[in-house]
Amino acid sequence: QKMNKDCRLLRFLKVEAEAVPEVSVKFNVVAVPLVVVTQGGAEVGRVEGANPGAVADLVKSAAARAATSATSTSAGAGPGATPAATAQTAPGQETEQELSARLEKLINAGPVMLFMKGTGDNPRCKFSRQMVQILKDANVSFASFDIFSDEAVRQGLKKFSNWPTYPQLYVAGQLIGGVDIVQEMAGEGNLQDQLGVPAEPAPAPAPATVPLEERLKALVNKQRVMLFIKGDPDQPRCGFSNTLVGLLRSRGAEFGHFDILSDPEVRQGLKDFSNWPTYPQLYIDGDLIGGLDICQEMDQGGELEPMLKG
Repeated sequence: QKMNKDCRLLRFLKVEAEAVPEVSVKFNVVAVPLVVVTQGGAEVGRVEGANPGAVADLVKSAAARAATSATSTSAGAGPGATPAATAQTAPGQETEQELSARLEKLINAGPVMLFMKGTGDNPRCKFSRQMVQILKDANVSFASFDIFSDEAVRQGLKKFSNWPTYPQLYVAGQLIGGVDIVQEMAGEGNLQDQLGVPAEPAPAPAPATVPLEERLKALVNKQRVMLFIKGDPDQPRCGFSNTLVGLLRSRGAEFGHFDILSDPEVRQGLKDFSNWPTYPQLYIDGDLIGGLDICQEMDQGGELEPMLKG
């Protein structure tokens, strides 16, 4: 409930990476799950892989920034507001204690946090780029924060950690250092062991692609009686599919089914495979029986029920 209250100013979007390729390209999605936080159209942080704790901390940080901005906007828009009053509530003018608390949350937003210029996929200085490459080469999973997105964080973190430059790498909330130190650690041996973090798991090999004809043969033989329809038996999505489902059920037939709307490749391929241009299609023992009209004719002639029951 506290999280819900804190996040009321945020907007959450869930995207299937393969369904919206332009979004995947924009955010350079190479693996899922991936959580990206944006502000003003710019990425300000991300968490790659399944890491609920890091995601929660990153979202809380975003909610805190949004709440601060909302407070500033409200104060500035009120009747009689003065520039001085507005400046006092601007995001960059939060109290030192508030900023310190926010920085503490940010450096603990993930097991490995990188504060850099730009993002992990789009570094905006050569030192940040070098740091990202070192971590990726060592298969170290990390979350990042773009210091260009928040001037208060950019200036405050220098004083907070007594470290004047960027990038800065933190592990378990503790400053490790900049690119020179991390580069030196990587040169001495296994970086994951030195940082005390597990290596990022290697991506699973892509499944071998099964030829379409083999898929279709397997599908028509999945059960002795197979029905290819639009929708499913409990929720047919066309009148012909609904009628044929009713006919089979009235004859007490047990049958498997496949929703052709769920797979365009199967939907088109099965037409050529069986030389039958329409749906639904009924198969028994892997052989095409026909569509609704033929099944109705066979039923009227008393041929269908014996075939269904074998």
